[in-house]
Amino acid sequence: MSRRRFVFGTAALSAAVVGDAFLLEPTAIDVSHHVVPVPGLPPGLEGVRIACVSDVHLGGGVSPAARAALAVLARERPDVVLLSGDICNERVDLPTLIVWAREARGTAAAFATLGNWEHAAGIDRATAERTYDRAGIELLYNSAGRASVRGATLSVVGIDDPVYGTPDPAEAVKEVGTNPALWVIHAPGYVDGIAPNTYPAPAAIFAGHTHGGQIRAPFWTPYTPSGSGRFVAGWYRDTFAPLYVSRGIGTITVRARLFCPPELPIFTLKAGEKPGKGR
Repeated sequence: MSRRRFVFGTAALSAAVVGDAFLLEPTAIDVSHHVVPVPGLPPGLEGVRIACVSDVHLGGGVSPAARAALAVLARERPDVVLLSGDICNERVDLPTLIVWAREARGTAAAFATLGNWEHAAGIDRATAERTYDRAGIELLYNSAGRASVRGATLSVVGIDDPVYGTPDPAEAVKEVGTNPALWVIHAPGYVDGIAPNTYPAPAAIFAGHTHGGQIRAPFWTPYTPSGSGRFVAGWYRDTFAPLYVSRGIGTITVRARLFCPPELPIFTLKAGEKPGKGR
C-alpha cells in the first residue's frame, strides 16, 4: 500500500469513527429484553414488563437521545417505568423534566430515584417529590412504592444515590411485606457492600450510572465514574441479588458514544426459580 493510500484510508476511518461517535451512536438506542424469574410470582404479575430508564441527563432541553427514548417507550408500552437517577442535570432543567417524564410513564405505574447529578445540583427530596408528582411519577427516596397490575401487587424499592446521597436500605424495605420486590439504585458499586441475608433479596436490582463506559474500545473500558465499583454493564449474578447495570440514555462531558450505544432495557417477570450464580 502506498503512503498516500494509507494516509487517505486512515483519515477516512478516523472520520467514520468520529461520525459514529458523535452523530449515530448517541441516538441508536439498544432495546434489550430480559426475563426475570420470580419464585411464587402471583398470576397477575406474570408477563409484567418493566422498563428501566437511566442517565437521561436532560440539560438545556430535550436531547435527541431523550426523544428517542420516548419513542421506544411509546412503542414498547411497558407496564412499569423506572427512572433510575441522573434524569436531569441542573435545577433549571426541572420544567423540562416534568414535560419529558409525563410521556415516559408506564401503563400501570412509574417510579423515580435520584442520582448523583440531581444531588450535586442541590435538588433536594422535597423539590424532587413535587417535580415528579407533577409528572404523575412517584419518587422513591429510601422508600417503597407499589404497582398494582391485574389485581396483584409488585413492590419497587428505591434506594437514594450512594455517591452524594444517603442510601438507607433498612428504611426502604420496611413496607415491602410479602409482595414480590425489585430494587432500584443509581450507582451500582454500593451493591457489593450489601452482605447476603442482610435484607430480603429482591427478584432483581436495577442500576445505571456507569454509562457502560460511554467511550470504549473493543474489549476495553478505560473509564467509569466514581460509584461504579467493578460494574460496567449487563447482568451480575454474584451480588446478594441479581444486578442489572444499564448503559443509560444520555452522555456526560462529551456528547458522544463509541462502541457503547445507549440502552433501554425491558424486563419481563416470569414465575420460576432464580438462576444460579454464573448463569
